[in-house]
Amino acid sequence: MSTRPPAHSRADRLAAFDEPASAARHVDSARAQALSRLDINTVFDLLVHAPFRYVDLTRVTLVRDARIGGDCTIVGTVHEVRVKRPRPRLAVTEVSLTDATGTVVGVWFNQPWVQQRFVVGERVALAGRVELDFGLRTMKAPFVEKLAKDSSDADGRVIPVHHSTEGLTAPWLRRLIASAIDDFGDVADPLPSSIRMKRGLLGRAAALRGLHFPDSLEDADRARRRFAYDELVVLQLYMAMRRHAITREVAGVAHTVDGSALRTLREGLPFLLTDDQDRCVGDILADMAAPRPMNRLLLGDVGTGKTVVAACALAAAHDSGFQAAMMAPTEVLALQYAEKVGPLLEAAGIPWGVLTGSTGASARAAILDRCAGGELSVLFGTHALLESKVQFNRLSLAIVDEQHRFGVGQRLGLRGKGAASDLLVMTATPIPRSLALTLYGDLATSYLRSRPNAASGVVTKRVKPHQAAPAHEAVRRAVSAGHQAYVVCALVDESETAQAKAAVREAERLRSEVFPDLNVGLLTGRMRPAEKAAVMKSFRNGEIEVLVSTTVIEVGVDVANATVMLIEDAERFGLAQLHQLRGRVGRGDHSGEVWLITDPRSNEAKERIAALVESSDGFELAERDLMLRGAGQVLGERQHGIPDLKVADLLTDLDLVEAARSDAFSMVLVDPHMASPMHAPLRGEVQRTFSGAGDWVSSG
Repeated sequence: MSTRPPAHSRADRLAAFDEPASAARHVDSARAQALSRLDINTVFDLLVHAPFRYVDLTRVTLVRDARIGGDCTIVGTVHEVRVKRPRPRLAVTEVSLTDATGTVVGVWFNQPWVQQRFVVGERVALAGRVELDFGLRTMKAPFVEKLAKDSSDADGRVIPVHHSTEGLTAPWLRRLIASAIDDFGDVADPLPSSIRMKRGLLGRAAALRGLHFPDSLEDADRARRRFAYDELVVLQLYMAMRRHAITREVAGVAHTVDGSALRTLREGLPFLLTDDQDRCVGDILADMAAPRPMNRLLLGDVGTGKTVVAACALAAAHDSGFQAAMMAPTEVLALQYAEKVGPLLEAAGIPWGVLTGSTGASARAAILDRCAGGELSVLFGTHALLESKVQFNRLSLAIVDEQHRFGVGQRLGLRGKGAASDLLVMTATPIPRSLALTLYGDLATSYLRSRPNAASGVVTKRVKPHQAAPAHEAVRRAVSAGHQAYVVCALVDESETAQAKAAVREAERLRSEVFPDLNVGLLTGRMRPAEKAAVMKSFRNGEIEVLVSTTVIEVGVDVANATVMLIEDAERFGLAQLHQLRGRVGRGDHSGEVWLITDPRSNEAKERIAALVESSDGFELAERDLMLRGAGQVLGERQHGIPDLKVADLLTDLDLVEAARSDAFSMVLVDPHMASPMHAPLRGEVQRTFSGAGDWVSSG
C-alpha cells in the first residue's frame, strides 16, 4: 500500500496525475484491481471519478411528509431488521426506520447479508424513491449512510454516492478520493483564467473538492459543470487541432466548380433543387474550390435529397480532372446509387463504376484497372472500396454515406487513398445539436431539413396486433391504386427468446392468410447479394406488390411507388430507426401511410411510439430520442477514437458544449499547436485523453 507523502510542488502533483492509481495513499494491490474494474487506472482517473448522485442531509424529509413516487432522504432510528422468505428462492430483507412522525421500510430482494449492516437502535439515513406497499411507505434498495448517535438530523453534510464495486465499498472509495485530493488536488489550473472568468467556472482545485465533498447541492453542480466543461473543451480542442491540421496545414485541390459536366448534370435534372439543397451544394462547392481539403458533414432528414447534392460534388471532381469515391454501408444502397445517380453521370459524360463484395472476378478486375488507370471518374461501393487492391489514379473527393455506420478510421481510410482529398460525410439520421457538435466537431456542417415532395407527407398510425385489419386494408387500397407496400419485421427467423415476428414466417403467413391474391416478396440481410439485388429489382419494377423485409431497407432504399408501410412489433425498434424506416414511403408525388403494429409495455416504449405518431420532424425526434435513451445509445454504434463522457450530460449541457467549442476553436485559431505557455497545459490534457493523437497534437 502506498504511503507516498504529498508532493512538494504543483508541478510534481501535476506529473503524478499520470501515475498508476496504486501511487495514491491506501491503494494496495487488491484495491487497485477493484479500481480498475471501475475504469480507474491512474491518479487522475481517481480524482475525476464523479459521484452519480448525492444524499443531502441538509434537506431531510420527515416520514409523514415523504411524497409517494418522489426521491428523498429520511433520517431515523433502526426499529427492526428481519429477513422473510415468502418463496423458496426469494429472500426479502426489511429494515424498519422510525422518526417522530412514522415508519419507512427499506427493502432488499435476495440480499440477506444486508441485515448484517444494521443494528437496532442506531441512527441511519436512507435515500431513495418512496413507494406505497400494503399501506406502508417503502424504499427499494435505498442508499444507506450510518450516522453518529448524537448528530442532528440536519448534519450539514452532502454525501457523495460514487459507483463502487466488489471489494471496494462506497465509504472506502470516498476515503481514497479524499486522500488523493489532499495529496494531488492543489495543482495549477490548466484552463486560462480569462476563460474561467468568461464562463463563470470554478478553479480546478476548488472544483475537485466541490465535486466530491460539496457543502450544498448547488456547490456540487458548479463543480460538476467545471469538469463537464473540461471534458468538452479537451474533446473540442482535439477536434479543432485535427481540423486545422487537415484543412489548413495541407495543400488541397482547388476544384473547378463551374465546369461543363456540373452544368450539364444540373440542367438534366427532372426537378429544381430545393432552397436547402441549393444552399448545401453552395457550401460544398465553396469548400471544394478552396486550396485546402474539405471536411464537411451533410446532415439531412429522411427524404430531403442528399444524393443529388452529392452528385453535384462528384461532377465537380470530374470537371477538375480528378476522381471521386462514394462509400455506402450496404450493398443495396451502393447499387441504388449506381441505378439512380449513374444515369445522371452518364448524361454529363462522367464515366463511373460500382464495386461491392459480390462483384464478379472479371468485372472486379476490369473496374480495378480502370480506376487505377484514371479511366473511371466516380466509383461507388461498400467497404470493398477500403481494400488495399483498390487504387485510384487521382482521387480528390471521398464521400461516406450514413457515416455513423463506419468508424472514424474507415472514413479516413477512404480519404487516404488520395493526396489531401476532400471529405464529405453524409447521414439521413438526424442528430441532436449537442451530439453533432461533440462527435463531429472537426467537421463543418450543412443541414437539409425540407423534403422536395413536402406536399405528399406521411401519416403515422398505431394499432394493436389483434386489431391490424385497418393496416392490412391500407395495403390493399395502395395496391389497388397501383402502388406498393412494405411490411417490416424485427427478425429473420423466429427464436425461442424473441417475441417479434420473423420476416420469413410473416411472409409465409401473409401469402397464405392475408394477401393470397397479391405478390408478396421477401428481403433479408441473410440473403446472398445476388438474391437481394434480384428482389429489389422486382420491387422497383412493380412485380412485387408487398415486400416483407427486415431493417435492411432502413437506409437509403428509394422506391417512390411504395406508399404504405406496416412495422410489426414496432416497440422493438429505436426511435431513430423507426423514423428512418418511415422515410421509405411517401417519397414520390403520393402521400404515405405508416402503421405501427404494437402493444408497448414499458413507459419508454410508449413514449417512443407516441413521439413518432405526433411528429415527423427528424431533428425534433432526435432530441426526444436523446432524452429517452441518453447520448451513449443514440447513434447505436460507438465512434472509434471518441472517449465516453463521464461528467458532461449532452441533454442538459448544450450551453457548455457550445461554449467549449467556441473557446477551443478560438484558441486553435491563434495557437494551432497549443504550444504557448498559456495553452500548453491544455495540450497536455488533450494528450492524456487522446493517447493515439497524431503529431499535430504532440508536436509544437
